[in-house]
Amino acid sequence: MSRIFDLMFGLFYFEEVTHEEKRAWILGIAAIASYAVYLAVILGRAGGRPLAEVPYVAVLLWAVGASIVVSIVASILAAMLSKDSGKDQRDREIGRFGEYVGHSFVVIGAVAALLLAMAEAPHFWIANAVYLCFTLSAILGSVARIVAYRRGFQPW
Repeated sequence: MSRIFDLMFGLFYFEEVTHEEKRAWILGIAAIASYAVYLAVILGRAGGRPLAEVPYVAVLLWAVGASIVVSIVASILAAMLSKDSGKDQRDREIGRFGEYVGHSFVVIGAVAALLLAMAEAPHFWIANAVYLCFTLSAILGSVARIVAYRRGFQPW
């Protein structure tokens, strides 16, 4: 775990890492951390009863809100510490590429929620399907951006 923190801490001081790549790391890690905390709290509250009966709404809202706040604050701190001059054309294309890749899970989440609603599944499962797909979308989009920055990006 300390290696992850060392990697993250080091990212904010590498001069060759652009601010946009730092933001991709921040958003990806915030998504993973908030979902992990959400799962830990929900599974801890289950206590042997069915998951659909666990009170989840407040925890879900806090997890999403905390992820947003942490991402914003960390992005602001990264921008203050960055010597990057701003977005260039490559950053915009990589950002657009990451968004396109990540949006696939938003669509999957919408379809999953629709199917669960039509099957009259409990609200717990519908909300969790949507939240999982939003999280996967953020993670996949961040990974796509990071890979594009690290391995090169060829716009189509």
